[in-house]
Amino acid sequence: MSTLYPQNNATRMTLDLGGVWDFRFQGDSAWQPVAVPASYNDQSPDPRFRNAAGVVEYRRRITVPAGWKGLRVFLRFDGVAHSARILLNGMEIASHRGGFLPFEVDLDAHLQPGETGELLVEADNRISHRTLPIGVEGGNAFFGSDNPGIPSVEAGKQKQREQGINLPAFDFFNYTGIQRPVRLCAVPKAHIRDITLVPALSGEVRYAVETSGGSPADVRIQVMDAESRIVAIASGAEGTLHIAQPHLWEPWPGTPYLYTARVFFGDDVYDQPFGIREVRVEGTRFLINGKPFRFHGPCKHEDSAFHGRGMDPCLNVTDIGLYHWLHANCFRTSHYPYAEEMYQLCDREGIVIVDETPAVGMWADEDYGWGLGEYHRQVLQDMIARDRNHPCVVMWSLGNEPDTDTYPDRAYDYWRPLYDLAHQADPQNRPVTLVGCQNRYDRDRIIRSMDVVLINRYYGWYNLSGDLETAKFAFRQELDWWETQGKPVILSEYGADTIAGLHGAVAEMFTEEFQVAFYEAMSECLDERDFVIGEMPWNFADFATCQGPMRAGGNRKGLFTRDRRPKMAAHWFRKRWAEMD
Repeated sequence: MSTLYPQNNATRMTLDLGGVWDFRFQGDSAWQPVAVPASYNDQSPDPRFRNAAGVVEYRRRITVPAGWKGLRVFLRFDGVAHSARILLNGMEIASHRGGFLPFEVDLDAHLQPGETGELLVEADNRISHRTLPIGVEGGNAFFGSDNPGIPSVEAGKQKQREQGINLPAFDFFNYTGIQRPVRLCAVPKAHIRDITLVPALSGEVRYAVETSGGSPADVRIQVMDAESRIVAIASGAEGTLHIAQPHLWEPWPGTPYLYTARVFFGDDVYDQPFGIREVRVEGTRFLINGKPFRFHGPCKHEDSAFHGRGMDPCLNVTDIGLYHWLHANCFRTSHYPYAEEMYQLCDREGIVIVDETPAVGMWADEDYGWGLGEYHRQVLQDMIARDRNHPCVVMWSLGNEPDTDTYPDRAYDYWRPLYDLAHQADPQNRPVTLVGCQNRYDRDRIIRSMDVVLINRYYGWYNLSGDLETAKFAFRQELDWWETQGKPVILSEYGADTIAGLHGAVAEMFTEEFQVAFYEAMSECLDERDFVIGEMPWNFADFATCQGPMRAGGNRKGLFTRDRRPKMAAHWFRKRWAEMD
């Protein structure tokens, strides 16, 4: 499969298949309309849309244009959660596991130019101990123990399993379906399959081009600057380009300067944007282009009303505009790789990304990892292959909040090979992390071994609730311990559920005043430590979760409401981060 994002140019063509498709739950006879791309869950008041676990079917007719004769024709799915089976005219032609990364389906043997066929996509949203992210059957998956051992409760959980109730082991809604664009694509038979660019601050750019058909020796490449002037040329499938007096890609509020590598191969041509920048860890500092960088920006979710997790370019532009308004410079793709369009936008806008796999919800088990290792490796490799040319991506995250202290040796043996693989798979050799939950950090072995330590902490909220003075005392105790480890540390989640418009003369939990007081307290602790190189509040905006006794209409920890209205804390961070620019 090619990792290249689809392009329209003189030799490459794409048809966007977005719009209104036919939809049904497998086993139903009647079809109904549903929008693509978007999560299907909020597109109907039918409770099955919101809560059913199983297979749904999408249907539409597709026609290969007659003018595409002699080209390689394929479908490109940017994301179908969580697994997909593709049928054409009733015959299975492909399948794919995983809901957050793209896959291609060749059509040359199934549909010729000028022909029309019926495309059927089966999407399966079931999650388990063998999927990423993790799910469970029956019981309350995320919120507490659900009264284990009570006979009637245990009988109820068995009833849930019999009914196929399938709940996430993570604190965000299990939005699913065809959530990202679907395209019908055509490229020359002899075509460019992949492009790898490894820039250096000197202006040298190592490149490698993978082709299909023809001779790799026929590859030509030219680099254009932001004004479309040619500044470097080379030939051959591998080599080094030399850009004189290079402009560097700098994170916001600097200039995120982009070059374009235009690759020619036979009749094919592809434009690959890239930036010249370098990232590395030196002691307890994170350096971008040799200068210390401090991460400050809230984590995100792909989440909005109506669309769910569906790709929405208007929402992306709105959100990044609000990041600039906050004077924020980064986010983590919590807790899965985002749609490619967001990375392209962040390349242009200078917002730094910590790119994360969907390994969330991995709790303790005698057989750590539940046999997920090989699949996790493939997802990590595919994420790096997709995103490696984006200058905005500065660090890889192997996963979020696994249990690493119940069986610390097993956890180390599971995660350390993934750490090594990330370094091997990335030609730019970016730093690698694994985001730790609030656990026995003194027992854990793997989090402290990462290039950068990312920790999620909720002193004053989930523990020591509402007592901010004691929360500061406890957090400082932990920071004293981390200082002995000699690693750069980012507080990668911290926050307080806050009901917009709820106020109090005394700053108590759930009020907007408490959210500000909470962040003031945590920031006081962070600002005392030179080895702390970043802060990522949880969360940018309120987001949907499955129902539970700790969630009223979703997770309310956003600096913004779900419809992007700022709470008091957003204004507080805007002032704080403006002083960091």
